[in-house]
Amino acid sequence: MRLISRILVCSIVACLVITSSQAQRTNAAKNTTTTTTPKFKPPKLYTSINSFNDSSFITADQAADAIAMPLKIVDDKKNVYSISSYQFMYKKRGVTEDEQTGKLSPTTTISADRFKQTPLPEVWIKTIQSQVKSGEELYFFDVIAKDAQGRVLLASDLKLFVK
Repeated sequence: MRLISRILVCSIVACLVITSSQAQRTNAAKNTTTTTTPKFKPPKLYTSINSFNDSSFITADQAADAIAMPLKIVDDKKNVYSISSYQFMYKKRGVTEDEQTGKLSPTTTISADRFKQTPLPEVWIKTIQSQVKSGEELYFFDVIAKDAQGRVLLASDLKLFVK
């Protein structure tokens, strides 16, 4: 009687082990199937403001007008992209005075910040418009754009030199 119960218990355990391993193999086979999504090749994006592209030389009057305009991000096919954020730096010329000699020497100061809206905030526009002069730079960098599907893309920098 004991022998029969042991054989019966062993048979049941063996059936459970075989069934369990078969189920694991079926799940493993299901898990190894992968869906292939097409590779996304991000387009080259270009940043512009008004009609100026990267490394443009502009006059102080053109800089004063352009700074109030929104940034525009496009690709080779002229598709327009929305701006997620960007950084802006205004490199301003100035002078420092040596307190002992009274001698003036040229220097530069930098004002920079990160923005999520274009054009720049009104206080930045007014300040730059009233102060911009030859030898200064307006620099838009780390420009992050989004396409229609919400994918985040990096656009080119835009540096404007005031002549």
